[in-house]
Amino acid sequence: MQKRIVLCITGASGAIYGYRLLQVLTSMSFHIDLIVSSSGWLVIKEELEKTKQQILEEFPNINLVPDKDIANPVASGSRLIHYTGVIVAPCSMSTLGHVANGTNQNLIHRVCEVALKERVPLLLLLRESPYSMVHLENMLRVAKAGAVILPASPAFYHKPKNLQDLIDFVVGKALDSLRIEHHLYKRWKEDTLPT
Repeated sequence: MQKRIVLCITGASGAIYGYRLLQVLTSMSFHIDLIVSSSGWLVIKEELEKTKQQILEEFPNINLVPDKDIANPVASGSRLIHYTGVIVAPCSMSTLGHVANGTNQNLIHRVCEVALKERVPLLLLLRESPYSMVHLENMLRVAKAGAVILPASPAFYHKPKNLQDLIDFVVGKALDSLRIEHHLYKRWKEDTLPT
């Protein structure tokens, strides 16, 4: 059976994380249902200088799902249980708030809600800084509900040489959370790990 994942990109800064996940998961032959919010497309254009058409041309095998398509099959629990997980990268604080409070304004919110109720792994990659008390309370609420909160905070023990190394560390931690094998960064004292 083909490996499946839902990847959501919202309007937070950090579109590069969603883009890099597209590259890596595509290379691993995942079936990707991609949901991009309207704000997400604006940030992709601003930060990556890429249009929707360019993304579709670069990743012709993804299934792009409109964020307003609330009735899409991917929002069904009986379908989502066959997925490895749901990743929101980057996850805006607005999206976090909707997920924390169970309110659905678009398909991204709905898919996250379904993931929580069906116990499908849900990872929210947050990039905002600093956090307000509201942000922290919303993070605690979704963490208690079963989601993984992953701040976009790269480490430096792997001796990053460039920006790509820092991006790959954060993306690698996202994949680690879903138990997806990868070689995006060198693990702590990797040379001493048993093979």
